[in-house]
Amino acid sequence: MIRDELLGVGERIVKRGLEKGFDEVAVRADYYDAVMVKFANSEPSVVQSWREREVGVYVSKNGRILGTSGSVESLGDVEAILDKLSGVADKIPESMLYAPLPEPSEISFMDNLVDDRVLGVVKDPSDVSELIVEAVQRRPIDYFAGMFEAAYTARALVTSKGARLFEDGTYIKSYIRAFAGEGSGQWSLGSRRLDKKKIEDMAETAARYAVEARSPVEVEPGVYDIVLSPMVAGNLFNYVTRMASALSVLMGMSIFASKKPGDKVASEKLTIIDDPRNPELPNSWSFDDEGVETYSKPIIERGVFKTLLHNSKTAAKMGGKTTGNAGLLSPHPWNMSIPAGDRDLEELIGDVKNGFLVTNNWYTRLQNYVEGTFSTITRDAILIIRNGEITGSAKKFRIADTFPRILGNIEALGKNLYDIYWWEVELPSRLPYVLVRDVHTSKHTG
Repeated sequence: MIRDELLGVGERIVKRGLEKGFDEVAVRADYYDAVMVKFANSEPSVVQSWREREVGVYVSKNGRILGTSGSVESLGDVEAILDKLSGVADKIPESMLYAPLPEPSEISFMDNLVDDRVLGVVKDPSDVSELIVEAVQRRPIDYFAGMFEAAYTARALVTSKGARLFEDGTYIKSYIRAFAGEGSGQWSLGSRRLDKKKIEDMAETAARYAVEARSPVEVEPGVYDIVLSPMVAGNLFNYVTRMASALSVLMGMSIFASKKPGDKVASEKLTIIDDPRNPELPNSWSFDDEGVETYSKPIIERGVFKTLLHNSKTAAKMGGKTTGNAGLLSPHPWNMSIPAGDRDLEELIGDVKNGFLVTNNWYTRLQNYVEGTFSTITRDAILIIRNGEITGSAKKFRIADTFPRILGNIEALGKNLYDIYWWEVELPSRLPYVLVRDVHTSKHTG
């Protein structure tokens, strides 16, 4: 069984680590059984299946912290890792963030993280592939591309403090990009469960936006009201959510570096939740990499900064408590959820006199982390809104603004939620469309 195998690997590595003279050892062992279907020219082009084992190792010695992770084929690989860590352990300075691993605690495990339907797709993805092809071609597109991935994954944690934990789950991850004329449209889906209706909706949404954007025109840069799709809001607010890591704050790479809980940081319309206890989102887990139970918590609640994400080390440094967000070395969010608002998409569009519905973006880059200055390139369907109606589509431009201003200028949120997960939204996210006032844009060259 995978459970016994992963726990056994963890126990052996912990034992070897202690024998090599480390004071503490924590090992996370992961297993993946996955299939990916790639689409090109409107048909499945490549089907890849793989099984993989990865091991992450954390060790400490005399207040010094080291860690590494990677794919392993045998315990010999792990021996080599431990030898390398042992060789440098006495050569690095003591860590300003050292704190002992926590003692094991009782974990309340979530139910139903494994969907048998996803397990079936891992064995044979043909039905889902055919569903995507049929659904995206219900609109008059020219062609489409994209991918669909389904996986079973398991994780075990063993620490020298006595933690011995295991959990498994399934997930799907997909995006489809459709093309029509000079336009394109893209949509994504990520979930622990297989819902064929949501897969159809993803494909149809990509196709619909492609058709609506088939004849884009140049637009002048300026300051506009913009409706951000869940794809775009997911990408931008992923950055904000990751900035809530206490390590990001300590490193001066966060808009929260000068903030404290209770400070107003956004419009009262906005709540952002770190959501590891949502059993439908792909990165939901019951325990973190220190063996601490996870829980869902607001980072921002009705515009007010609420929570920094801690592991035991950042908590000790900053006088807080661990929030169940430990990675092997640094704290991180699990999933991002933004609760729904009270408007449907047509109402959000109807409230814009001069602006855009931006459906996708990429190449988000930060120029200043503390100030939150960033730019991102819009892509795929950019729909022009004039006096509350869509009047055409635009060619790509840059959104060039700051995260604090974007957060503060949120006017309204949509009432429908979407589960987004792809390579520009790496943190699985459930969120609505978002209307933001007075967004600064600039010309895209290239």
